[in-house]
Amino acid sequence: LTEEMPQIETRVILVQEAGKHEELTKAIKTVKIMEVPVIKIKESCPGKSDEKLIKSIINMEIKVPFVKMESVEEFEGLDSPEFENVFIVMDFQNPVFNHLYKADCRIIGPPVVLNCAQKGEPLPFSCRPLYCTSMMNLVLCFTGFRKKEELVRLVTLVHHMGGVIRKDFNSKVTHLVANYTHGEKFRVAVSLGTPIMKAEWIYKAWERRNEQDFCAAADNFKNEFKVPPFQDCILSFLGFSDEEKTNMEEMTEMQGGNHLPVGDERCTHLIVEENIVKELPFEPSEKLYVVKQEWFWGSIQMDARAGETMYLYEKANTPELKKSVSLLSLNTPNSNRKRRRLKETLAQLSRETDMSPFPPRKRPSAEHSLSIGSLLDISNTPESSINYGETPKSCTKSSKNSTPVPPKQSARWQVAKELYQTESNYVNILATIIQLFQVPLEEEGQRGGPILVPEEIKTIFGSIPDIFDVHSKIKDDLEDLIINWDESKSIGDIFLKYSKDLVKTYPPFVNFFEMRKETIIKCEKQKPRFHAFLKINQAKPECGRQSLVELLIRPVQRLPSVALLLNDLKKHTTDENPDKNTLEKAIGSLKEVMTHINEDKRKTEAQKQIFDVFYEVDGCPANLLSSHRSLVQRVETVSLGEHPCDRGEQVTLFLFNDCLEIARKRHKVIGTFRSPHSHTRPPPPLKHIHLMPLSQIKKVLDIRETEDCHNAFALLVRPPTEQANVLLSFQMTSEELPKESWLKMLCRHVANTICKADAENLIYTADPESFEVNTKDMDSTLSKASRAIKKTSKKVTRAFSFSKTPKRALRRALMTSHSSVEGRSPSSNDKHVVSRLTSTSSLAGIPSPSLISLPSFFERRSHTLSRSTTHLI
Repeated sequence: LTEEMPQIETRVILVQEAGKHEELTKAIKTVKIMEVPVIKIKESCPGKSDEKLIKSIINMEIKVPFVKMESVEEFEGLDSPEFENVFIVMDFQNPVFNHLYKADCRIIGPPVVLNCAQKGEPLPFSCRPLYCTSMMNLVLCFTGFRKKEELVRLVTLVHHMGGVIRKDFNSKVTHLVANYTHGEKFRVAVSLGTPIMKAEWIYKAWERRNEQDFCAAADNFKNEFKVPPFQDCILSFLGFSDEEKTNMEEMTEMQGGNHLPVGDERCTHLIVEENIVKELPFEPSEKLYVVKQEWFWGSIQMDARAGETMYLYEKANTPELKKSVSLLSLNTPNSNRKRRRLKETLAQLSRETDMSPFPPRKRPSAEHSLSIGSLLDISNTPESSINYGETPKSCTKSSKNSTPVPPKQSARWQVAKELYQTESNYVNILATIIQLFQVPLEEEGQRGGPILVPEEIKTIFGSIPDIFDVHSKIKDDLEDLIINWDESKSIGDIFLKYSKDLVKTYPPFVNFFEMRKETIIKCEKQKPRFHAFLKINQAKPECGRQSLVELLIRPVQRLPSVALLLNDLKKHTTDENPDKNTLEKAIGSLKEVMTHINEDKRKTEAQKQIFDVFYEVDGCPANLLSSHRSLVQRVETVSLGEHPCDRGEQVTLFLFNDCLEIARKRHKVIGTFRSPHSHTRPPPPLKHIHLMPLSQIKKVLDIRETEDCHNAFALLVRPPTEQANVLLSFQMTSEELPKESWLKMLCRHVANTICKADAENLIYTADPESFEVNTKDMDSTLSKASRAIKKTSKKVTRAFSFSKTPKRALRRALMTSHSSVEGRSPSSNDKHVVSRLTSTSSLAGIPSPSLISLPSFFERRSHTLSRSTTHLI
């Protein structure tokens, strides 16, 4: 192998206007070196004259600073094999340039010289004319260009800016220049995440060829010329609400597409809401892509039209799965048989009360899993078969054994089990936030570039990973305790063990929650790709169709819920149990964490609303007042069954974020005993019945509208320490809030309280006959009068019951009756006796209100004196 060293001198030639450019002439004087090609000659085999030329590049000193050339005629004298000439031309379209190009001369533009002088680099060698380096190191491929002249022009400009062209698409291609969104090259580019550009990108880059430090691949420049996801697409939308459809049509226009009504023959794509649409209203043509909405949002997220084959909408072959309760035929005069079937229906619902925090991808029908069992017996509920959802493997630890059921389920064990189950659900939801949202946003090499900047990601998620780590440990410890259950084992120690970690992780997250929420809203409005990212992930079963904001509020709500459960656990722990004092300390440690939370973040208006409810409801428990509680909705109803009060009584439901206050309208009874100080303050219009934690609501029944049943719904309730479920049925009397909205609102807060993601699984649709619910004649004047007489009669009967009424209460009733007959008011001594009797009977009959344990209001009121005394007060 021999090497022929160049026996030549280097020379720079300024052509025409380039020689008059003062800045250029100064720059060329500072450039001392240029790259020069060297030919290596490889000896061929004997008998063959062909030689293989291999080029290499070396740096050589520029000995002659520069020479000026004014015309083509001067070129003959300058073109000599003794010199390595570099021609500097300012205009790559004039005749002189064409002459030099045809002579295979080495040509560069002024920006190349200025760039080399600025950076102290040698003049680069290029086998093609090089005007600037704005596309240096870029590898381009073209697709969809039918006009050869246009393609040649584009290729030439790319070469002039230092770019490289490849005919076939491969992994080395950095950009695909596309004239349409079809073809194999386009699909491969999308799959590899290669930027797909318009031809305009090249033309605009060429317009900026004289700018120093300009790079055509800079994001702030090239993003403007990317092929939008819906270019050449005409979309139509089926199954979406008007608001969703308007939003998606606006996004379509922003992303380069057009939209037309469903059924228009010009449409290229039909976007279907697969959860709503079960059958297409027409037979689609072969050219029409019928895709799920995930294709729409996925295309926006990765900033390119996604392949349709992965998102094709397929009509279900099986009959539509219905959520309604199976109908039971109750057309029989036998009341016992009707009652038995009602019990069977409720038993069916009780078996379905324990759901996964994350719903299965295919929700089973409520009809196929029915079996006849004992009425409302929670021992028949398959607690051990609870599925805690599809949690990412990196964020979950294998659960050990299923929760064992002691032979006798103590109240303490029941509450401990509920604490473990909600903790497990909470950990799964935190894992979903991390794996479904945070990790993908933090990944490097995202298609289309990063969706959010690191500062925004940190602001949104904050200390969520730290909170997840702490609660994963708490859940594991609780699981060990439940599996190896013993009444003497300490639950309080678990929370004391991690109290410092809770103090460290929670306040930073909760204090800045509003800022996290505002950041999500702002980014969603300003960044279409983030909006699409949220749409895709929030629609997944793991999220239960909750928004990221709704999922992130769970840590704000978790500690108060744990404190309430620990408080209930303490109530069911004997004084001899050492865990009693430990639980007290654990509750105190949680309160310490909550005191670190910025008080300014609490909404004063929400607190005012709670105080209004407290003073409006007579006998309302004091523990309703909590800084972490807020009023969500007030609903006026009429009771349709025996619980929580007599049929036909007006009941007001106050929905809070974690509990439900049930109050009835006060009865106006003639001869009611009044306090001597009643004139100072009017009596509250409502009477407290029960303050129910939302975790006790196991099912919400949407009663179908019939001729005899209008605006009715029911709640299936199960106390944590009782063996029976109870059905509470109501009729909504206010027209301001639609029943559907109210039930969805109720279910959402129930799901939040028990840390389960899918609120929809709480709602069941049922026929009124199945649960003996009807609203017939509820509003008639005769019916109201009849109910009033019945109530008054019941009060008198209870007051004079010899079998149920103690002597003192009987004596009081007789005294009252006697004084009324004589037409005189009670004496001062009588008043003292009455007042004392009233207070003692009230204290004896009314249980101390508890937010967690359900009082015995489910028992028939005819069995207790306290009810009659309460009504008479």
